[in-house]
Amino acid sequence: MKYLKFLPRFAGLAVVAFLTVGAADCYKPVTNSGLPKHIKRVAVPAFQFEATGARYRVSSRFTDAVIREMLKRGRGLKVQGTREGADAVVEGTIRDFSFTGVLLDREGRSRVYEVVVTSAVTITDLKENKVIYDNQNFVFRDSFEFSEDPRSFFNEEDPAVERMAKAFAASVISTVVNGIGVREEKGN
Repeated sequence: MKYLKFLPRFAGLAVVAFLTVGAADCYKPVTNSGLPKHIKRVAVPAFQFEATGARYRVSSRFTDAVIREMLKRGRGLKVQGTREGADAVVEGTIRDFSFTGVLLDREGRSRVYEVVVTSAVTITDLKENKVIYDNQNFVFRDSFEFSEDPRSFFNEEDPAVERMAKAFAASVISTVVNGIGVREEKGN
């Protein structure tokens, strides 16, 4: 009878131990890349800018963001700017870049703008000479606001483009690293 008072504690510990052991297998980190195993070096040449209306450094910001994200999350991939010696290449094109006023102030001036960037990304395996990923319609949206006080005016377009470049890069690299949409050859 004296052991019955310890039964609830023992049962509680047993349940915690069971749940811990049972759940441990559910949270294994992803360690494989969606890229073929032979790809160790990836070239990321400067993205092209086909959109009408020149915007300062938009394509270079997107290129830099992809390079930074690939270095951060590419699981040991080496990243370079040229195709020479690379196993794969990530090519991108900014197809459209626009910003539009979406909210007016009391005087009828635009205070909040929406920025939309449409881009294309293709990843080619240079060793096998085949496209392993292609999305010709990456669309990203963001907004920025102008201050109503002219003394504290700060152009938010550049930070908005920077945020969009980071979101774009995170999406591209997540897609590749996790193997989503990466084309695989079916074995015989």
